[in-house]
Amino acid sequence: MRTDDLVTMLATGVGAVEPYEAKRRFSTAIFWGLPASILLMLVTLGLRPDLLPALALPKFWMKVGFSGFLAIAGFLAMVRLSRPGARLGLVPVGISLPVIAIWVLITFILINADPGERLSLLLGQTWMVCPTLITMLSVPVFVTTFWAVQGLAPTQLRLAGAAAGLFSGAVGALVYCLHCPEMEAPFIGTWYLLGILVPVGVGASVGRRLLRW
Repeated sequence: MRTDDLVTMLATGVGAVEPYEAKRRFSTAIFWGLPASILLMLVTLGLRPDLLPALALPKFWMKVGFSGFLAIAGFLAMVRLSRPGARLGLVPVGISLPVIAIWVLITFILINADPGERLSLLLGQTWMVCPTLITMLSVPVFVTTFWAVQGLAPTQLRLAGAAAGLFSGAVGALVYCLHCPEMEAPFIGTWYLLGILVPVGVGASVGRRLLRW
């Protein structure tokens, strides 16, 4: 929506969003989207068979933390961009920090690894399917969060769509952690990130059309 359209709408007396409407819509979106993503993972992929032992490994929590921080940052960006005139503030910094942190870790690991091991650390065993599966698991949350944002008052439609895509992609990555056997930082910082960025790109491309109000 353009600024002129927003001014016209306000001048004609269209009411404001009801108090707590944003909280209600986002709660509803997560309530339906997250379980649907988990169910999709269980039905199509299944839990990794060694999940319980993996929970004791720092590398497992590294990939959970990477995805989780991006999900939190994406959620904050999405909430702010759902309101007209809202500023992102330090949210972009919050988005970039986990990416910078894991890339620093990747650099350290690859520099100190044997040359013959570097490619396997980067590719793992599932690099060809990882981004696609994360994107697939993001779909339920993508749909519900777009519904939530569209019902509020976004004015920066492409950015709002990208933020919804970031949140849904990171949630998809979090859910994928329960199936994926890969735990090396070079793999996570490359293929998990690519899987998260696919919904970001889709959200930005369709946001202008789907988030109009």
